[in-house]
Amino acid sequence: MEIYVKLILSFNVSDMDFQNQTLLKNIKNSISETVPKKKIGVAFSGGVDSTLVSKICSDMGFDVVLLTIGFSESHDILFSKEVNEFLKYSHHILEIDSETFPTITSNIRNVIDTDNLSWNENCIAFHYVSKLAKSLNLDTVITGNGIDELFCGYNVYREAFSGGEIRINEVMELKLDNELKMMKAVNIVASEFNVKILQPLLSAPFIEYAKTVPISEKIHSSDDLFRKHIVRKLASDVGVPEISCTKRKKALQYGSKIHKSLVKIR
Repeated sequence: MEIYVKLILSFNVSDMDFQNQTLLKNIKNSISETVPKKKIGVAFSGGVDSTLVSKICSDMGFDVVLLTIGFSESHDILFSKEVNEFLKYSHHILEIDSETFPTITSNIRNVIDTDNLSWNENCIAFHYVSKLAKSLNLDTVITGNGIDELFCGYNVYREAFSGGEIRINEVMELKLDNELKMMKAVNIVASEFNVKILQPLLSAPFIEYAKTVPISEKIHSSDDLFRKHIVRKLASDVGVPEISCTKRKKALQYGSKIHKSLVKIR
């Protein structure tokens, strides 16, 4: 812990290489242009994406409240607590009630009117995030959505690697299109609580910038289990706890146990 604190105190933007300085600048610009309020909730799993966004927002002077949801003893609840032992931000957790879960999932499916399992799972997750935010008098929640799409965070990018940059970029366009549409559905669900879910890293300027980052800074091979290398390096540089920087991706619906519970009742 003492070593970690010293690393934060000694951090200086000039210590970063040019690529990381540029990434940090673009993240900050996108947050400034997207987030209108200083007190915000951050959808938080403890993974590198949500932790990086939380850390940068805090460093920018935002009043950050971490919001974690999941079933009791789920990965995200346990891991987010572990990561926040280092950050020490305001952190609130909502445990999903298994008895009311089937009714809520049914209502959400009717609202967004799709059989897309991933969309349903994410909308369910953000229903609970929005409910938690509302209980804390927060009406603005930001997410790290966009990082996985733009920096090759998904396993599908490993499968695409053998097809070269053309294939990787084709997958990226498909992933971005899906994510942008899905987050519109998420905000329909969140509107029940008068909460707005913002994705600064899916803004048009940030997408345009991220596409200029060399693929070699994102993924190294078809065997690359970590990916998002430039993001992980930046996270380490700005003081994100190492357990978060090196954590392999676990999607929200799996880390919260929503996928497991939803499959049981479908």
